[in-house]
Amino acid sequence: MTRRHLPTLVAMRCFEAAARHLSFTRAAEELSLTQSAVSKQVAQLEATVDHQLFLRLRQRLQITPEGALYLSEVRKILAQVETSTRHLQSYGGQSEVLNVTTLPTFGARWLVPRLNGFRFRHPNLYLNISNRVDPFDLEEERVDVAFFFGHGAWPKAQCIKLLDEEVVAVCSPAAIPEGGIEDPLELTQLVLLQNAARPEAWHDWFEVQGHYTRHSYHGPRFDSFSMSLSAARAGCGVALVPRFLAEEELRAGQLVIPWAFSLKSRDAYYLAYAEHKSELGKVKGFVDWVVEHLDGPDDSDTVDVSNPVQARLEGAASCARIERA
Repeated sequence: MTRRHLPTLVAMRCFEAAARHLSFTRAAEELSLTQSAVSKQVAQLEATVDHQLFLRLRQRLQITPEGALYLSEVRKILAQVETSTRHLQSYGGQSEVLNVTTLPTFGARWLVPRLNGFRFRHPNLYLNISNRVDPFDLEEERVDVAFFFGHGAWPKAQCIKLLDEEVVAVCSPAAIPEGGIEDPLELTQLVLLQNAARPEAWHDWFEVQGHYTRHSYHGPRFDSFSMSLSAARAGCGVALVPRFLAEEELRAGQLVIPWAFSLKSRDAYYLAYAEHKSELGKVKGFVDWVVEHLDGPDDSDTVDVSNPVQARLEGAASCARIERA
């Protein structure tokens, strides 16, 4: 299909509005068009995709199965157009964008708290942060900085080690049987919560202690540590997680460590950026900031909450653009 035969955004907007209201008239009112204009745009769209998108009944519309399938894709396209437009509108002429990827739970619990104050040091640098789990090419994806867990090697990139990982078992205090846990194998009775990215985690944890259980791979599977922690808090079982990701719940007493054993991971958390970008001001500024804040957020970076106006204005200004992939 050539570009001139692709549907227009106007046609897609008319189709989406008509599908939402199941009415050309109401769609026209929303879009400030005439009913006939909306009907014509939808008809042209149907001709372009070579499928009937609506059944025209007496007083109403009914979307066809093909129309429902196409609607989900059209909504994604329109949402992306809106996001990209808002994205550009928010930047001034002197602004730069730094594209950053991170692991989901690591980003939320380790990285984000360390960004407080970054906006004041780099007022013209906007952060565009997304979650990525699978390996990817920094150049092809146009990513400036990536946070990852591994051996510390990334093709054509410089890597900086951030922290090691100590894995512990955690569960709700209510899940521990009366009398406590006297043997790590007793944890299998609490349901072992699995992490999809680390299928061998429980097997390794037991093996290092000289134990084996066929239950190592059994249990509900979650694709992030955040979900595992939520499940453990809810009493669904016992999760094996990096201790630093569970510190908040452990301090609050929402989670406890039922068996006092920790396993130091062979891998660690790293920051990576393309070698040829090492001298870029935006990359260097962000990397320097992260290295400076390895031990945690600096109190001097926080806003003075004793001044409500300053707190409101500076707090709003410090918000980086954080998007989920």
